[in-house]
Amino acid sequence: MEFSRDYLSFDFFHNLLHKHNLMIFGLYGIIGFILLSIVIFCTLFVYEHFFWTNKIKDVRKKHVVVTGGSSGIGKCMAILAAKKGANVTVIARNVENLEKVKREILQACENKDTQRVEYLSLDIGADYETVEKALADLENDMGPIYMLVNCAGLAIAGKIEDTTPKSLDIMMRTNFLGTYYCIKAVTPRMKASKEGVIVLVSSQGGLLGIFGYTAYCSTKFALRGLAESLAMELQPYNISVTLCLPPDTDTPGYAIEELSKPIETKAISQMVNLVQPEVVAEKAFEDALARNFFSAIGLEGFIMTTLCAGMSPVKLYRQLFVQVLLMGPLRFIGVVYLFIFQRIIAQCKQCTNSENIKKVK
Repeated sequence: MEFSRDYLSFDFFHNLLHKHNLMIFGLYGIIGFILLSIVIFCTLFVYEHFFWTNKIKDVRKKHVVVTGGSSGIGKCMAILAAKKGANVTVIARNVENLEKVKREILQACENKDTQRVEYLSLDIGADYETVEKALADLENDMGPIYMLVNCAGLAIAGKIEDTTPKSLDIMMRTNFLGTYYCIKAVTPRMKASKEGVIVLVSSQGGLLGIFGYTAYCSTKFALRGLAESLAMELQPYNISVTLCLPPDTDTPGYAIEELSKPIETKAISQMVNLVQPEVVAEKAFEDALARNFFSAIGLEGFIMTTLCAGMSPVKLYRQLFVQVLLMGPLRFIGVVYLFIFQRIIAQCKQCTNSENIKKVK
């Protein structure tokens, strides 16, 4: 019996030691994986930064066209282009605003004696023939369009039952069709010259559906499909495509958008900070000239573009490595965000129900 007890005691400690070793090996494995990931990332970074030829595009003396250029992100993009030595054309509908922004852009020009700044009053979402003729005439006057920045857009918030067909039509024409028409009009000449830069300004709402943006998000999601297809079509012609995904940005359009937001949408929007248009424009311009497909701001932008990378184009191996490494964990973070959104929506509904009960009483 004593031998049996000794044997059992030995077996118990042997199993305990075995489990302890497994835990140590597991910990070493995790540490090793992290260190290996860091080494791989650093190796890719050094290779791509120092040995991989990546010519940054230059807009100096080139023609840059910005739609929605009379205010907000578009205006900031136009001013940046002027500072970098480009000839700039801004497109919008309001002539008074266009004349004002033209003066501001002229003041920002790198060389005021040689650079040209013009504006074009045009409703880009009206019909394709009008857009095509206007841009062809513009190129005859200002030279071929090297960079097309599609910033024209607007948001009318509201639940699906509260969004009128007219509001949907306005957003679809401004946010999607106007962008599509402009790109379609300039693409043949860009292909012929075998150079060009196309920027599509979407939104973080172009990667994530948000309460109160059923119509708006639909138009912005469409831009991603357009951008991915364009990137595949135009890559053989040395034409780069960049999809800009700004968060809520402090623009005149955003101030108008706030007036139509449901309380749930306002509560969700308050989770992130309002970004200045200059910050968005600077990052978008930098990414466009570097030929990056995605252009996003801050931690939320990084999470969204990594989590939603899917079948989007990849330029740098280190970006691909980070996406493969983090897509799984970020999915969990994304679900946490969704849970928070659902709680906000439920709380708003509860408050609304309580107010309705008080009114009945």
